[in-house]
Amino acid sequence: MGLSPAQLRARALACLALREHSRAELHRKLLRALQRAADLAQPDTRQDTLQDADATVAALLDALTEQGLLSEARYIDSRLRTRAPRLGARRLSAELAQQGLRPEGDTWAQVQATEAERAQALLHRRFGDAPPPDPKERARR
Repeated sequence: MGLSPAQLRARALACLALREHSRAELHRKLLRALQRAADLAQPDTRQDTLQDADATVAALLDALTEQGLLSEARYIDSRLRTRAPRLGARRLSAELAQQGLRPEGDTWAQVQATEAERAQALLHRRFGDAPPPDPKERARR
């Protein structure tokens, strides 16, 4: 396959040490690493290797989840905390939905509750305190 299970686990832990990852995101990264290693080792047996690699990565992710090292809830909270100051609730929800996740929990409730305040702060940062000079500018803002 190219990478040993220990090397694959080390790569997964290195990714998780940098930041939280969703299961789908980490699965994609590890699968890509296994594919690259397999292509370098034996380019002719790619199809057989892909099936084995998918099962290996899924088993590793299951083990990491059981150990509490991989958590969808922590990923969602982390993503909401880092992206909320710049984005609205709809956009955040859409980004998480692309990864097959639903926003939930205390952080999501806080994001929804403070959306109007964050929008006002953004408006103030971009345009200052001066009122818009004409109706066209007001509509743009």
